[in-house]
Amino acid sequence: MTDRGDSPEPPFAELLPLAPQGGAREAAVGGPWTARALDHLLRYLPVLLMGALAALSWWLVKNTPVPGDTKAAQALRHEPDYTMRGFSVVSYTPSGALRSRLEGDVMQHYPDTDTIEVEGVRLRAVDETGRVTLGSAQRALSNGDATQVRLTGGARVIREPGPGEGPSARLEIRGEFLELFTETERVRSHLPVTLFTGRGEMRAGSLDYSHLDRIGQLSGRVSGELLATPQAAP
Repeated sequence: MTDRGDSPEPPFAELLPLAPQGGAREAAVGGPWTARALDHLLRYLPVLLMGALAALSWWLVKNTPVPGDTKAAQALRHEPDYTMRGFSVVSYTPSGALRSRLEGDVMQHYPDTDTIEVEGVRLRAVDETGRVTLGSAQRALSNGDATQVRLTGGARVIREPGPGEGPSARLEIRGEFLELFTETERVRSHLPVTLFTGRGEMRAGSLDYSHLDRIGQLSGRVSGELLATPQAAP
């Protein structure tokens, strides 16, 4: 793995799930964007991101080696204890349908920090309704139990319309950094993000979304264009 000492990212161990911030959430629904428009863009985030990470979380936990007593007694250095190249992991439903496919160029586990790094990560997931979620990034970084996952470098997550849904149901999120907390169902980024839907796009300096509270906050310089919702004929 390349040296990232000059990266602006904070140390991985210091990134903990944020505590509820009621005041900040109340402010999120103000400004030029109405709560209705924001909800339209963010309501698919749980399905999009949490669903896409389900396979990744399961696979990382299953494939993280448990250090033996001898290794635990040794002084650990920041060196991988195993490496996998050109891997592909596929899971299926009980009926045999594709549930998820996780691919990557290189995966390494670091026992000193209990972190897993995946270079060139690509994911395709299908939920029980047939909705397809695609995800990709130059790099994914996860803690040992996959409760905290970073996607960095051209992170892109796409939620395609499901059966019976129109083009406006499509949602795509792009950014250089997306951080996901799978237990608390939280998504955040301290870097700019762009959200695309069938009705337009929105750009923001940062993103903080809590699925448990159904509240999202777009901060920094927020701008975008949305098409008006067609009114039903009288």
